[in-house]
Amino acid sequence: MTSIKEDEKKEIPEIIHDPQTNSTYQRLRFFGKGGFAKCYEIQDIATNQIYAGKIVSKKLMVKSSQKEKMSQEISIHRSLQHKHVVGFHSFFEDSLNIYIVLELCKRRSMMELHKRRKAITEPETRFYMHQILLGVQYLHSRRIIHRDLKLGNLFLDDDLHVKIGDFGLAAKIEYEGERKRTLCGTPNYIAPEILTRDGHSFEVDIWSLGCIMYTLMVGRPPFETSTLRDTYKRIKQCEYREGISLALQALSGPWQEIGSRYAQAVVNNNTINQRYRIPSSLRKPAISMIGLQLQAKPSQRPSVDKLLQHEFFSSGIMPAALPLSCLTTAPRTDQLEGVTLHRRPLNEVNTNDQIMAVDSPVKRGPGGEPRAVDPTSHRLNLILLRDQLATLLGGKLKCRRDSLNDDMCDPSSQPLVWVGKWVDYSDKYGFGYQLCDESVGVMFNDTTKLIMLANGVNVHYINRQGQEQYMTMREYPQELDKKMKLLTYFRRYMTEHLMKAGASVPVRESDGLSRLPHLDRWFRTTLAVIMYLTNGTLQINFQDHTKIILCPLMQAVTYIDVEKNFRTFRFSTIEKHGCDKKLYANLTYALEKIKSVLANKLC
Repeated sequence: MTSIKEDEKKEIPEIIHDPQTNSTYQRLRFFGKGGFAKCYEIQDIATNQIYAGKIVSKKLMVKSSQKEKMSQEISIHRSLQHKHVVGFHSFFEDSLNIYIVLELCKRRSMMELHKRRKAITEPETRFYMHQILLGVQYLHSRRIIHRDLKLGNLFLDDDLHVKIGDFGLAAKIEYEGERKRTLCGTPNYIAPEILTRDGHSFEVDIWSLGCIMYTLMVGRPPFETSTLRDTYKRIKQCEYREGISLALQALSGPWQEIGSRYAQAVVNNNTINQRYRIPSSLRKPAISMIGLQLQAKPSQRPSVDKLLQHEFFSSGIMPAALPLSCLTTAPRTDQLEGVTLHRRPLNEVNTNDQIMAVDSPVKRGPGGEPRAVDPTSHRLNLILLRDQLATLLGGKLKCRRDSLNDDMCDPSSQPLVWVGKWVDYSDKYGFGYQLCDESVGVMFNDTTKLIMLANGVNVHYINRQGQEQYMTMREYPQELDKKMKLLTYFRRYMTEHLMKAGASVPVRESDGLSRLPHLDRWFRTTLAVIMYLTNGTLQINFQDHTKIILCPLMQAVTYIDVEKNFRTFRFSTIEKHGCDKKLYANLTYALEKIKSVLANKLC
């Protein structure tokens, strides 16, 4: 009997041919799924260019309305060409599937960013919102309403530039004043006029943008509740979730006229103070812009053109670029105005045969003022992971072979940072490690830490109190001279002995903003080496060469087996389908060690 897995492989062939363009693609790794579609990386065999292949089985397109919806999505998307819209390459079909070939956004969607980071900084929000608005401005200029703008439909490329995608609910306004009446959208982002079916147009996108901005800055959607009914009720009443009353005084300058409508409403009805609630930690321009977008009456929401002129974009720093580390850790705000790095050749110092030669700086200087980092989040993430594993393992979890297959993987939940190599020299100096991006860190025996970015220039020092200090290989405090030499010793040892030396990583403009997760705790047992990073990731390397990487924020485990297969499964998938005995044993071991660490208050 043919297995389901084998049937699916036949339905989605490894070699895909487009008869219209005579292009042939090879199906590569599974990239994700949503709705009716499965997404794979596909490679044009002739050009080696890699795309995202959105593949929809014709078996699922049984209703005429589904076919019409798919046809409309393709028609709209193929007509668009903008730097902040996912590029449409081609589409074709065979007897089994419909294939849509799109620009590949390797950094996935902003939903994954939100899960890993929760609230992001104001400069980052400014960076992303400006790009999103430019993309929506283009759509509206083409008389297209997206109607499903949300973090999950905003994709990021390698430079963290935003690309608007998924036009499955998009519609075109055919004539001036036309109002659509279809009930559509995603609950946390849906505009009140869609729910009331009063007719809607471009303004629904403005509302969604307000929800997006609020979510980015506050860390949760403004109208989210535990039930759909309550969420819709709050949307209709325009009642934000929690915080303090909207600061009306924030509406000033060119926005004062619009702001006066709020002031008048407060005079006429004091209860509105309870409805507009935004945390006081946000600055006035941000509060103003969110409030303008989240207005119950569509006619009172500004156009995209006006939002692009809002003081939010001129009242603070707009980063020229963001580092990839921002996907998992807040950037260095001390450097948001820009940093220029110059690197001079490093001189080698020859030492005795027992100690490897190390790089020595050509100049020493101050490292800047230490910046405090909140240490409580590390412990809270570990507590969260403990509770998730206890729930997972406490149920009737099935242990059976081959219960998890590749299609059950969740690539979007894969860790962005993990320890690729490590060396234990704690009998003399400390524990050295190399992250997957080739950055290197050392946790010294006195619990201080040094992290060198992959570019070999930027260095972060974390003192015993957890305060961060930023410096470079050329400029650092004199008292760190020995530790800096040890850092380069660890780096060279791991490069030469644990992996092949790679090409040097160029210094990028955004490197000055990078703040990498670093090793918070580590210890060895008779069975494994256990490493806990400051972004909440717990990694356990077992003696049998299997590894697990656990993330409480993504609620997932990455399992690396003895054959070095790298697969990520959400806890909910394991709970539903079970797992093999080896993974079950590894998860059980992880829970035991987490409980031990928390009991001894080692984190």
